[in-house]
Amino acid sequence: MFESAEIEHDIDKTTFEERLPQLRTDILNAQFELLEAKSFPVVLVFGGMEGTGVIDSLTNAYTVLDARHVIASAFDKPTQEESERPRMWRYWRELPSRGEMGVYVGAWYSAPLTGRILGKSRAAEFEQELENIKRFESMLAAEGALIVKFWLHISKDEQKKRLGKLAKRARTSWRVEESPWGGSKRYKQVKLAAEHMMKVTGTDSAPWITVNAANRYYRGLSIATTILNAINARLAQTGHEAPVSAPVSIPAINSQTVLTALDLSRQLEKEDYKKQLARQQDRLNQLLSKKKFKKRSLVLVFEGNDAAGKGGAIRRIIQYMDPRRYRVNQFAAPTDEERGHPYLWRFWRRLPRQGDVAIFDRSWYGRVLVERVENFCSEADWRRAYGEINDFESDMSDAGAIVIKFWLTIDKDEQERRFKAREETGYKRYKITDEDWRNREKWDEYASAVCDMVDLTSTSNAPWTLVEANDKYHARVKVLKTICERLEESL
Repeated sequence: MFESAEIEHDIDKTTFEERLPQLRTDILNAQFELLEAKSFPVVLVFGGMEGTGVIDSLTNAYTVLDARHVIASAFDKPTQEESERPRMWRYWRELPSRGEMGVYVGAWYSAPLTGRILGKSRAAEFEQELENIKRFESMLAAEGALIVKFWLHISKDEQKKRLGKLAKRARTSWRVEESPWGGSKRYKQVKLAAEHMMKVTGTDSAPWITVNAANRYYRGLSIATTILNAINARLAQTGHEAPVSAPVSIPAINSQTVLTALDLSRQLEKEDYKKQLARQQDRLNQLLSKKKFKKRSLVLVFEGNDAAGKGGAIRRIIQYMDPRRYRVNQFAAPTDEERGHPYLWRFWRRLPRQGDVAIFDRSWYGRVLVERVENFCSEADWRRAYGEINDFESDMSDAGAIVIKFWLTIDKDEQERRFKAREETGYKRYKITDEDWRNREKWDEYASAVCDMVDLTSTSNAPWTLVEANDKYHARVKVLKTICERLEESL
């Protein structure tokens, strides 16, 4: 869930100051329109790793808003009065009215998250608290509230650097000394707990938006632009339409994404490829033959650009495998029977038994890719799907499945070259259709959907591996290496 949040963004002070005046004007106009309409409240929740500048973000938000109509709240240890009432009571008291904005640092997430990070609460207790929060936010959304939740993220190295600077300054050292989560010592625990929190409570009506906080100017522009777009989208709504939810990702501030960050020039020479391929195929078969694997299963998911080489990669995986122990699944448009069941039903039916391998050439991610881009389902359907998919994959992992997901990426020029080669090759001609050419017209829309998919569904139990596939040799070897490494870690 943090892939995009660890990509460097070079926004300098000059660029920030150039964009800020217009952004401030636009946000104030939206805020006053919100106040005049009094049709819904706005709930903004800020959380993040220590050292990400959560408080600074709150301060910056105030610089572009009319503070008279904003309620800002932070919640420390409950007072005696608060302790004598249900836990959520103090949050209820601070909710904004229609037309106003409520800004919360940590809010109802602070206590459960801190308890889990410090080991003071069990997994079951943490889970129950998150479910209670999810129901609370669902109720707010049903009452019309626009909920936007930001999680500010930085890498472990960046956190160490920042906390070190704070510790050296007399006026800021207390922030490190009184750190509730123990600074970078508990970085991994914080990341895992936050990931689970976001997975459970990130819903279509109250999604989490991960923000790269390494660059303060990028952080500020991202947060402000996201708030502006969310409010304007809801204000523009007319009639009896379902409320517009918060965006699922940061609006484009610059051209850097998890896809553009890939180095598509990576390649292998043919002889090197042959040696590495054989080595990794042997390695894979040995791992699948281990006694420990008989109590596990392997689920491989392949998505990617058209003609990116998914089929070629799959063929190299199964080349020397026992055909009785694997199944390659491919999915076209749903049948009438499949349409009569929940969306994930047809995928549930193809999950492997213990000791077996299931390979999905295209998968349940069609809901948030092609169905989203081509409007084959409603916006509510694909927004809801991120959470449903995470639950689905968690169920697999809890049952012992090792879930590995690949997105194969090629650039537009390479795709065109491969399309033309298919048209000119008799036995490959069936692979190219008019629809493939038509999809190229929506290249940017698909790229945006892919980035959202990676950010919202790449988890510790089912991570995405992005594969540079302009060179097929490199792609095939990377796929096999990744599978072997995950199996070695899991067995």
